[in-house]
Amino acid sequence: MPAARTVVSSRLRDPAPPPLVCEANLAAAHLESCADARHPPRIHARLLRRCLLILPFHWNALTRAYLRVGSPRAALRVAARMIAHGADPDRYTFPLALKAAVQAAAPGSSLRLQLHAAATKRGLARHPFTESGLVSSYAKAGDLRAARRVFDENPHRGLGSWNAVISGLSQAGESMEALALFHELRRGGMVPDDLTMVSVASACCALGDVGLAKQLHKCMLQCLRSGRLDVTLSNALVDMYAKCGRRDLAERVFERMPFRDVSSWTTMITGLATHGDEQGALDMFDDMQRETVQPNRVTMLAVLSACAHGGLVDRGMGLLKQMEDGEIKVVPTVEHYACVVDMLGRVGRVDEAHALVEQRMPMEANVVIWGTLLGACEKHGNVSVGKWAAGRLVEAEPWNDGVYVVLSNIYAAAGMWGEVERVRKIMSERKVMKSPGCSL
Repeated sequence: MPAARTVVSSRLRDPAPPPLVCEANLAAAHLESCADARHPPRIHARLLRRCLLILPFHWNALTRAYLRVGSPRAALRVAARMIAHGADPDRYTFPLALKAAVQAAAPGSSLRLQLHAAATKRGLARHPFTESGLVSSYAKAGDLRAARRVFDENPHRGLGSWNAVISGLSQAGESMEALALFHELRRGGMVPDDLTMVSVASACCALGDVGLAKQLHKCMLQCLRSGRLDVTLSNALVDMYAKCGRRDLAERVFERMPFRDVSSWTTMITGLATHGDEQGALDMFDDMQRETVQPNRVTMLAVLSACAHGGLVDRGMGLLKQMEDGEIKVVPTVEHYACVVDMLGRVGRVDEAHALVEQRMPMEANVVIWGTLLGACEKHGNVSVGKWAAGRLVEAEPWNDGVYVVLSNIYAAAGMWGEVERVRKIMSERKVMKSPGCSL
């Protein structure tokens, strides 16, 4: 009997949640796992019809779902309606809204300021999640002064805020300041994590200091409890050593990695191509395929760029054909076609590059492709394609004096002085002035 009374009293103390709350919790759980962009709006509509947006958890789940499927503006609308409906935001609400503001690329800083003010009003601005979100949001918007102000105002900031400000400074090119903050973090007795190290490695890349890179490598090993770098940190080290000019150290880190993802291979391929070893980059790509690692868009850009710089035209054209036919599971973009146009133009196959742009590209070319073609025509003396490329560029950028100058040079090299005079007359009529040359 006593045991039975205990069970009964326990049930009285912990009543079952109302049916609506149960239904709302099920919908929120579904939102947490859905990855289809069509699902969040449907669940959102059902939640509104059934009045199931009850707790902050339910609103946050909906906001997070919209972010996951790449709909930041919808996520912002949910966060705004949550506050308008009188629901109390919690420690997860403002970080999600700030992330949505960054992804939506909202113009100006008014939205960030509004979210900052709302978080301050509710006493959440100093919470570690919100504070790091504010620092990151301001930094990614290019407002480093505001990011530092939020960071400096709290003497008891957490590691998340340190990571946000170091990452923001590193991405903005303020590498020395990012490294100075990292040293300050270490002197304060805090232990950096993987995110810290990746941001500091990025700052080190920009400086190109090999000695500093080696110190950072040692620091990474000291800070890790397991003594083994994970794939993200190893990729950062490979990239750092490659950009510091130490291809040998980059290869050593790469070879010692127990697991390599597509970023590992792409970073190594890019490093080899950057240092002039185009054949080595292609051999690395072949190894990657033998390991059955699927390349991504950036991988193929690096490989095609290596083909262009190494004059490996047949290999590059074969890779483009494999992409177009689906043998390589990367759909070619305008950037990939730009690499191939550059590759053909470098070896004088300008007519073939022109045909590629006019007949094979499934999308409209851009000024980069037309400019590349025009430069190749100047180098190899192709008047007809040069005139075509210049015409496209003038339509897109009528103010660009360089187009007229290069076209004039093409005509002059071909001895077509009447056309040279015509181009100069057009420049005069359109009041396009040649920029003066500069010297250091």
